[in-house]
This record gives sequence, structure tokens and C-alpha cells, in this order.
Amino acid sequence: MKALHTFKSTIWRLCVCAAVLFNFSPLAAEWKFPCPQEKIASYTAYHISEPMNIDGRLEESAWQHAPSSPRYVDIISGRPAIHDTRAAIVWDDDNLYIAVRLEEPFVHAKFTTNNSPIYYDNDVEVFIAGRDAYYEFEVNAYNTTYEAFFIWEEAYERGGFAQTGTSGSPGLERVRLKPFNGVGFTTHPRGKRLASFDWSFPGKRTAVFIDGTINKDDDRDRGWSVEMAFPWKGMNLLARSDHRKLPPNDGDEWRIDFSRFNQYKEAPPAKDSGGWVWSRHGIWDSHIPECFPRIRFSTNELSTGPTN
Repeated sequence: MKALHTFKSTIWRLCVCAAVLFNFSPLAAEWKFPCPQEKIASYTAYHISEPMNIDGRLEESAWQHAPSSPRYVDIISGRPAIHDTRAAIVWDDDNLYIAVRLEEPFVHAKFTTNNSPIYYDNDVEVFIAGRDAYYEFEVNAYNTTYEAFFIWEEAYERGGFAQTGTSGSPGLERVRLKPFNGVGFTTHPRGKRLASFDWSFPGKRTAVFIDGTINKDDDRDRGWSVEMAFPWKGMNLLARSDHRKLPPNDGDEWRIDFSRFNQYKEAPPAKDSGGWVWSRHGIWDSHIPECFPRIRFSTNELSTGPTN
């Protein structure tokens, strides 16, 4: 018994020493990302039970009562954007639902074929991150979508993505993946990513409603809205590395980014990058999961009672 006690004491002391060394090492204390850690947005997404009709109009009671994000800000400076943009999130046992409302005096779009480079239109973007991979979704006012899937290169084998690619997940075979190193932030501590531009989120549904007239500038539009449904079962690749539950448990946190990119900018002297986000990145790059808002999922039902 004495020998066992001595052994346990030794192990405990080693663990304490290791924890102290890690917590006070420069590596542990250094935040290597352009977004201040304490400024990253947080949000609680509530559970719903009522059915959702994905039509882009956002008329369901859930969207009338769900908490709204703050007004989007410039991705680099964090200054409020010239036009109002806000997002909301709810969920049920089958889907993650996202709504985005955009103020837009002149609604424009040109691409009508999915996976066209609609980032050259005015678009809405959502990034959903797991531990070792993240998904990019974009949509324009025609409801034309663009999708991509990114895996951290160092996690491709370790995280089981290589086996997934060889077992028939379209687009994730190693020979079809493209090297990717961010857009503006090319010194990410995790290194480079492998990108699939052939992967499509299974079962997703999207719709757009235009409150005005698209591509017609002799009148003034009010804006447009986007409604999205992403089935939880389609997130198994994002959840696989850390075995997170689908649908989430109460209190689970996902990192999800919300942005809007425009082909116009506010006139000088305003310093408008043309990219607006829920939570500032500090650099022209959407591909930094550490800067994505923290979305906490609550199993509490969304209150849909009368509002004041």
C-alpha cells in the first residue's frame, strides 16, 4: 500500500508540474490570431419544435422570436457597415437553421449555376467548423450556391479523412484535394489545408426572398433574406474528430462564421473593405476558425410568446 501511495503521489506531482509549465509557457500564453480572443462573439441557439418552411421569407414564429445577431461590422476594422445585416439561429433534432436579413438598396446578382464564383457577386457566407475541418457555404440573391470543404493537412490521416475519402465520400479522395493556405492570413499555426471544391452538403435546403427588384436600378429595394437548413446527419465529417454529438447536447459549442461580401464599398473617407461579418477577423480572410463566433446550443425551447 505504501508503494502504491508513493507511486500515486509521484504521478500527481508530475501532472501538476506539467500543468504549471504549460500554463505559464510563452506558447500557452500567446494568442496567434488577428482577432482579439476576448472580442469573439457568442450566441445561444435555442431548440424549436415547430416545422420550418424554407422559403426565404422568415415569417415563421421562430424567426420572429429568435435572438438576432448584432449588426455586421467590417471584417478588418470592426466598424459598423453602411447597410444593416443580421443573422439568427435555431435548431431542432434534424436540422440547424440559419436566417440572414440584409438591407440592400440595389439588389444585384449574375451567377445562376451552382459552384460558380459567386464571391464576385454580392453574397451571404456561412462557415461551419469542426475540430479538424470546416465547411464553406455561399449564396447570392438568385439562390445560387457555392460550397467547399477544408481539412487541416496534418489531420487528414490522423482524423480519419483519408479512410473517408477511399470509402466513397465524393471529393475527399487525396488526389482530388487542392492545397490551400488561407486568403490573407497565411501563417496559421496549424499550417495548410486541403480543399475539396466538389463536396456538397447532403440534404441542405436554401431559399432567398427579395424585397424589391433584382438587377433593376431605376427603383430602390429594401433588401433580401436567406433561409438555410443544414441536416445534422450531414455534419458527420465535421464532428468525427472529437466525436461530438449530432444533434448537439445541451451546452455544446460549435464555431460558425457569418459574413457578407459586396462588390461595392462605402465612399471615402470611410474605410470599407467590402467584407462585413458578425465577429471581426482583423484581416481579409474568412478561413480562420478561431475567429468564428461561439455558438452554444441550448435544449431549452425557444420562447415564442408575445414580445413587448
